[in-house]
Amino acid sequence: MEITAELIAQTVAKVMAAGATKPTASGMGIFEDVDSAVTAARKAYKEYLGCSLKFRGEVVQAIRDLACVEENLRYMAEQGVAQTGMGNVPDKILKNRLAALLTPGVEELVTGAWSGDDGLTTIELSPFGVIGAITPTTNPTETIINNSIGMLAAGNAVVFSPHPRAKDLSIWLVTKINEALDAVGAPANLVTMVREPSIEHTNELMCHPEVNMLVATGGPGIVKTVLSSGKKAIGAGAGNPPVVVDETANIEKAAKDIIDGCTFDNNLPCTSEKEVIAVDSICDLLIFNMQKHGALLLTDPEVLDRLQELVIKDGHPRTEWVGKSANAILEGLGITPPPGIRCLIMEVELMHPFVQTELMMPVLPVVRAKNVDEAIDWAVICEHGNRHTGIMHSTNVNSLTRMGKLLQTTIFVKNGPSFAGIGVGGEGYICFTIAGPTGEGLTSTSTFTRKRRCVLVGGLNVR
Repeated sequence: MEITAELIAQTVAKVMAAGATKPTASGMGIFEDVDSAVTAARKAYKEYLGCSLKFRGEVVQAIRDLACVEENLRYMAEQGVAQTGMGNVPDKILKNRLAALLTPGVEELVTGAWSGDDGLTTIELSPFGVIGAITPTTNPTETIINNSIGMLAAGNAVVFSPHPRAKDLSIWLVTKINEALDAVGAPANLVTMVREPSIEHTNELMCHPEVNMLVATGGPGIVKTVLSSGKKAIGAGAGNPPVVVDETANIEKAAKDIIDGCTFDNNLPCTSEKEVIAVDSICDLLIFNMQKHGALLLTDPEVLDRLQELVIKDGHPRTEWVGKSANAILEGLGITPPPGIRCLIMEVELMHPFVQTELMMPVLPVVRAKNVDEAIDWAVICEHGNRHTGIMHSTNVNSLTRMGKLLQTTIFVKNGPSFAGIGVGGEGYICFTIAGPTGEGLTSTSTFTRKRRCVLVGGLNVR
C-alpha cells in the first residue's frame, strides 16, 4: 500500500482520537493496538533519557544474557523453523548466539571534539526517540535481538512489527526481553509490539506521528514504502549475491566455501551465494569439488524444467520452498535424496531464471564465463544493482579490485564464504539489517543516532 498524504491524515486523525484512551497492555511489551504500543514506548524513551550510559550498558547486557541461555537459543531456533517453515535449527542457534554476543553496544557512542582559541565543540551521538522496526520472516529472532541491542544502546525505544508468520515467537521474545529489562530496573516497555501484526498495523506504525525513525528489513516493496513515509528511514532490501571464481583461486577451498555459504540456514540470508560464475578453464574442477562437499549436480533437462516449475512462479521464488533443505526440494520432485546432499547445482546460461531470481534456497546455478573480466561483468548483471553482497575467489589483486569497484556492493567477501561478511567467521561485528538501498551499510548502534553539535564558546581550551 502506498503511503499518501490522505493516508497519513487519516492515520494521524485515528491516533489522535485514540490518544485520550489509556494504553491497553496484554503482557510485557505486547499491546492490542499500534497507538498503545507507540505511546508506551514513547513514555519509556522519555524515562530512559535520564539514564546513564553505564546503565544502557547494563540494559544491553541483560538482552545478551537472555539470548545466550541455551534453552532460549534452542527454543528460538526450533520455533523459528516450526513457525516460519524456513531454515534449519543448528544455523539458527548460531545466528541467534552471534546476534547476542557480537552486536555492538554503547562502546560505539564515541564523542568527537575540537578545541581552540574560541572554546570547545563536541559532536554527540544522541537517540532519535521511538523507532518503528519492521522485521522479516527469514531472521525473526536474530533481527529482534540485533536491533534491540543496537537501538537501546543508542538510547532509543523500539516498536517492532514482525512478520505475521513469526508472530508467536516474536511475542515470546519481546516478552522475555521486557522481563529481563525489568529485572535490571529499566523503564517498562522500551521494546514493544502489537499482538496481531498485519499490513494495516505496519502502515499505521509507519504513519504514527510519535515514531521518529523507521527501520525496515525485507524486500524492495517494504523498503520503497518506508522511504515514502517522510520519516528518517533505513532500508535493508533484497540481494542476489553472485560469486565469481577465477583461474587463480584455490579451487577446492572455493568450492567448500561456496557450498558452506549457500547452505547456511538453507540459503535464507540475503547475503548467501545465489549464483556462481566461474571461468571456463576451472569450471569443471570447481563443480567436481562442489560435489565433494555436498552438492548434487542436476543435468537432466526434464528434471531442471520440473525444478523451475516447482520453485519459481512469475519471476519470484515460491514462498513454500524458500528456506527449505535440498532434501525437501528433491522429495518435492519425487526424487529420493542421496546421502549427504546439502545443495542442488546445475550448469545454466546467464539469463536463466535460476540465475536472475533470488531463490533463497539451496539451489545454486553455475554459469561458465570465458575469462575473469566476462565473469565480473556478468556478476554485475546478476546482482541487479541491489548493492547488497558480492563474493569473489581469486588471488589476482587487479581482478578483485575490478569486481569490487564495478559491483559497488555493501558487502564484498574475498576468498571466503558469504557469511564472513556479516561477522560469522570474518572480522567485524554481526549484523542482520544490511542497509544497502539507503546507504548505511551494516547497521549498528551509531546508525540509530543523530549527530548533535554542542558548542562552548571561550572555555575549556587549556593548551
